[in-house]
This record gives sequence, structure tokens and C-alpha cells, in this order.
Amino acid sequence: MGLMVDGEWHDAWYDTSSTGGRFERPETRFRNRIGVDPAFPAEAGRYHLYVSYACPWAHRALIYRKLKGLEDTITVSVVDPLMRGDGWVLGEDADPVNHARFLWQIYRQADRNYNGRVTVPVLWDKIGKTIVNNESSEIIRMFDTGFGPLARGPVFCPEYRRAEIDALNAEIYANINNGVYRAGFATTQAAYDEAFDRLFATLDSLEDRLRQTPFLLGDEVTEADWRLFTTLVRFDAVYHGHFKCNRQRLIDFPELWDFTRTLFQIDGIAATVHFDHIKRHYYGSHQTINPSGIVPKGPAIDFLAPTRRPVPNIAGIQ
Repeated sequence: MGLMVDGEWHDAWYDTSSTGGRFERPETRFRNRIGVDPAFPAEAGRYHLYVSYACPWAHRALIYRKLKGLEDTITVSVVDPLMRGDGWVLGEDADPVNHARFLWQIYRQADRNYNGRVTVPVLWDKIGKTIVNNESSEIIRMFDTGFGPLARGPVFCPEYRRAEIDALNAEIYANINNGVYRAGFATTQAAYDEAFDRLFATLDSLEDRLRQTPFLLGDEVTEADWRLFTTLVRFDAVYHGHFKCNRQRLIDFPELWDFTRTLFQIDGIAATVHFDHIKRHYYGSHQTINPSGIVPKGPAIDFLAPTRRPVPNIAGIQ
């Protein structure tokens, strides 16, 4: 995971020397809003999404693109799973919009003096020839409500529930979504222990919550569920072993495991989950954690096993 300094690419891992061994995720830089900023109106065919199938943050955007019926409205490019010295790489013909071979080239096209990490997802404006936004939480909200009649399906973060969704999102982000990375990328025992304990305390709390309700905030699927899902679906395959989040597996939490399978079995979701990319990326790219680059063959996980929760029928899928 490299970064750009004054518009030039540098292959540099995260520096935890000044943070007591703690991994701190930097803020994203491009924060424009479709349907809010006049320069970025909601138009079919205008926007292009760069994603990795391996990345949980990009996975959110793919799920919303699917469930909101935006697949014909927003085109997509998928980076290669292996990320080494050149960062995210675009295979031959993977980028019909900008014909880039490396994602950092997209960032430099948007800002020739860009400073910061080069991450996915990236939402690109084909007309303005710039990055609209590279913050996944804002991209999914744009997909949810920013495309007006171009989108279909339910609203996953309605205005009247936004405060409670935001509060739960903040806890899940700090302790679970980013928490697995804080454990996996820690470079001191104390930093790892702190992240590990907060992760499993929050998983325990959510397990208790889901004993009382089918989804995190009641009977309906909300944004909070999808933000949790993209971490949980990767948990046993990569976070349990590769990131040393090994007090329990996901399948050892009866409610969280049933909850994850229920979301996985919603029409269209399984097609957004690519375990070949997920495992190859994590085990093959993080050479400071797994120097050999060996990708484990397991585990065998049956996400299609019957669920106790009814699987929702979410309209909007094309």
C-alpha cells in the first residue's frame, strides 16, 4: 500500500513508529457529492467506479450499485487482487475510461500534486475528468439517495433513522471494520491487544443485540447491516488467521453467523463476493505479515446453509 507525495508514486508501507505501534487510517481526500454539488449532477453513464473485489470498503459500493439497480448507470473497473510495489494494478483492458495501468495514475490525473494514499473505491466523473469521491461511506449514501429516479429499491439510510445509523456505524467502524486492520497491522503487542479486545467486545455486544432482532436496527436491513457485512463475510477467510483475530471464528457466533448468511443469500449479493480475490490479496499482498505469500486453501465455509432469519426480498436488482 503505497502513497503519493506531490503527485509522485512511492512504495511505502504504513509508519507506526510515532503511534505506539497503532495503525491509523488516514482521512480520504476527495469528498464531493453527486446530487449536492452542482458540478456533479446525477446522470446515467457519467460516472465510473474503480473497485477491488478484495477490499471491504469497495465491496460496500458494489453492493449498493447492485441493490439500487445502478449497474447500467455506473460503469466499473476492477483492479487485480495482488497489490505490491505499484499499488493497485489495472489489468489489460480493465480501464476503458482512462486506460490507466495503475490506480495512482487516476489520482494524479485528478490532482497532479496529490498527497496521500491511493485507495479504492474511487468514483470518477467521465465528463469532468476527475475524482468525485474516494470515501466509501459517502459513495454508498450517494448511491442510496443521490441518483433520484435513476436508482431503485429501498433507501437503506432514511433521514429519520440517520442519527441512530450514524451512531452504530461509528462504533462498528472503529472496533470492527477498522478494528481488524488495527489488529492485523499493529506493530507492538500493546497495540494489537487493544485492537483485539475492542474487536471482540463489540462482536459480543452485536451478538447479544441480534438475539433480540433479525437485523441491527430491527426488522429491516439498513446501511449499518451492509457496513458490518463486508467485514464479517471476510472474517474466517482472512481476518481470523492473517490478522490474528482468533479468539473465535465468525461461525462460532450463532447470531452473527446466521445474520451474515442471511445477507449473503439476498438476491444478487453472492455475486459481489469473490473469495479468490479476497484471499489472494490479503495473503499475497501483505508481505510484512505473510512474507512467503502462501495463500491457504481453506477454510470451507457454507454461506448457503439454511438460515433462521427469513431472507429479505430487496427490489431494485437488475
